[in-house]
Amino acid sequence: MARTCRSRVFAVVTSVLAMLLLMNSYFPMKRAATHLYQLDLKWPKNSEVFSGQPFGVAVDPHLSLVYVAQRGENVPKVLVFTEDGLFLGAWNNSSIEMPHGIFTVNNVTHQSVWITDVGKGLYGHTIKQYDPSGKLIQVLGTAGKAGSALNPLQFDQPAEICVDQNGEIYIVDGDGGLNNRLLKLSADFRVLWMHGENGTGRTQFYIPHSVTVDSVGRVWVADRGNKRIQVFDKVSGEWLGEWKSCFSEDGPYSVRLTTGEKYLIVVQLNISRVNILAVPPIGNIGDCIIVSQIQLADGVRPHLVDVNVRTGAFYVAELGSEQVQKYVPHK
Repeated sequence: MARTCRSRVFAVVTSVLAMLLLMNSYFPMKRAATHLYQLDLKWPKNSEVFSGQPFGVAVDPHLSLVYVAQRGENVPKVLVFTEDGLFLGAWNNSSIEMPHGIFTVNNVTHQSVWITDVGKGLYGHTIKQYDPSGKLIQVLGTAGKAGSALNPLQFDQPAEICVDQNGEIYIVDGDGGLNNRLLKLSADFRVLWMHGENGTGRTQFYIPHSVTVDSVGRVWVADRGNKRIQVFDKVSGEWLGEWKSCFSEDGPYSVRLTTGEKYLIVVQLNISRVNILAVPPIGNIGDCIIVSQIQLADGVRPHLVDVNVRTGAFYVAELGSEQVQKYVPHK
């Protein structure tokens, strides 16, 4: 009970501080402050259900559901909410060891939830697909075995997965393990191309942490350890550019496109900051431009985010405050 009370107090305090800091944020590389989003203080309606550390969050805009992947001893690994914040239930699934990234797929053929598992035990080093109720469908990688093989696929602490509208799969593999690579798989899990070298040069990575794909065929990767975002052509894997200047203080931990793909939402964990960056049109990637920032309270530690492309809201999984918070377009 004491922990629950402390968590509630911390959640309220950080929410209020976040609102105050949002109103007074410092905006480098901007001509004028632009407040694009505001905190939804009513989400969730059942904050006491956060019993562990939320590492990832995924939105299914078609079913109006929000999935939260959390870690901790004797806690359910996935919590399910409505987009309005009502708690619907939890997955007490023994096949999930240490969830990291979580991603939803909802199209005309199926609905599913993908989870990357960075555990080092019997179920880790894998990427798992579940149905919306939490039933395991399939596993990519050999459970409990770290590796770099491509046939069959093996992973070492895979950080995140993204599945595009064609069913093609993008994976960043290497949340501190053996691998530092970006893989593109076909819908039937064949490797189409890969960049897999550790380093600081073009197409090299150091702890690639998050990945997303836009509608004009660009793959955006948060190259966390190198404090940059790298961009690739989704068909060929060709390197298109990088952004560094926005991340001198801390590396990017997440990459998610807003509704209409006008902005890219990127969080920085160690300085507790949410950045909204301008997305360039087709052509030159150029340099990163910060359009707006949300400076969270010290110790909130935002980790991964997801966007509801239908409503425009985005959700932030916060390790320090042990909660997920929702931001909505500013009215």
